[in-house]
Amino acid sequence: MHQSSTHEVTQLLKAWAAGDQEALQELTPLVYRQLHQVARRCMAGERRDHTLQTTALVNEVYLRLVDCRKVNWQDRAHFFAVSAQLMRRILIDFARSRGSQKRGAGIAHISLDEAPCVCKEADADLLALDDA
Repeated sequence: MHQSSTHEVTQLLKAWAAGDQEALQELTPLVYRQLHQVARRCMAGERRDHTLQTTALVNEVYLRLVDCRKVNWQDRAHFFAVSAQLMRRILIDFARSRGSQKRGAGIAHISLDEAPCVCKEADADLLALDDA
C-alpha cells in the first residue's frame, strides 16, 4: 500500500471513530485484502482440518470491529495490530469451545449429593471397599 493510501486509511479510520458510517463503507474495500492476508498468516499455525476458514475469520473480525464504537484509532498500523489481536482471540475462543466439547460439554452433570441415587443396587465389591 503506498503513502497516499496509508494516509487515506488513517483519515477514514479517524472519521469512522468520530461516527461517520460512510467512512466505514469507504474503508472496508481498502483494508479487506490486507485483513485477509493477516488472517491467512494466523490460520497458517492452525491444523489443516480447521473448520474456521480464512474468510470467516475476516468476517468475524469485521463484525467485532464494527461493534468497537469508541476506539481512538491512531493510524493504519494500529488498526491492523488490533485486527490481528482480535483474530488470535477468535482462534483461541474457537479452540477452547472445541476443547470443552471434547471434555463432556452438554453431558448432564450430577452433583455428589445426587450420585448415590444413580446406582440402585450396591455392588458387593464397593460394599467391601467401604467396609475396609
